[in-house]
Amino acid sequence: MEILEYFARTKKPATLAELADHFGWPRSSTFNLLTTLSEKGYLYEPRPRAGYYPTLRWLAMARMIAEVEPLPAWTHTLIADLSSQTGETAAIAAPSGTIAVFIDVVESSAPIRYFAQIGHRIPIHATSSGRALLLQYSPEERDALYRKIEFKQYGPSTPISIDAVETELRVSLARGYCQSFADYSRDLAGVAIPLPVGDRRLSVVVAGPEFRFGPKIPEVAALLTRLTQRHRGDKNDAMLMLAGQSG
Repeated sequence: MEILEYFARTKKPATLAELADHFGWPRSSTFNLLTTLSEKGYLYEPRPRAGYYPTLRWLAMARMIAEVEPLPAWTHTLIADLSSQTGETAAIAAPSGTIAVFIDVVESSAPIRYFAQIGHRIPIHATSSGRALLLQYSPEERDALYRKIEFKQYGPSTPISIDAVETELRVSLARGYCQSFADYSRDLAGVAIPLPVGDRRLSVVVAGPEFRFGPKIPEVAALLTRLTQRHRGDKNDAMLMLAGQSG
């Protein structure tokens, strides 16, 4: 996977020596990896002795994987609209154990912005997008998950205990949205709401530099709810539904 990410960054062929030097790997191990990937059809040599480059088999495999549980088309349109109207980065997050993973992202075009890509991983308890996921768990499911979390003090406002996370979840339900102010990433503010799709637990988040985005959080939260309802084609407020269930 590191080799694939290397090619995604460099966008050009690389020789065995270049890859070995870049990663600090032994030449023999690098040779074995490249040989295996070549034999499986994942790498080829565009020109003799000019280095290796990925084949389209990676893309074909990724498409087959994505086709099993695709996101509805409206979810990407939603975050594109959110990013356009707020000028900030918007994303869809999904749970992966104690981590929230961004599975779709539209990044802001502002010079100073929240840099995030698909696959970006953040602690589920210490972020607005993660807590919007936790709201969709039953108390028993959250209790089991909490036992696996390492409660670190990422920032001055990071919830560092089970009680602190549960308190923040209750406040979020009463407020109508989840928010964070440098809870995990320094100088970053975010606002998120649950985005359940079928039986999938997802959340939608907008985030940006705290100095610019922080004062706009209530306004963006209202926009987030309105646009989500519009794109979903219903008038159900996910936060109100969760509040009713927990009540």
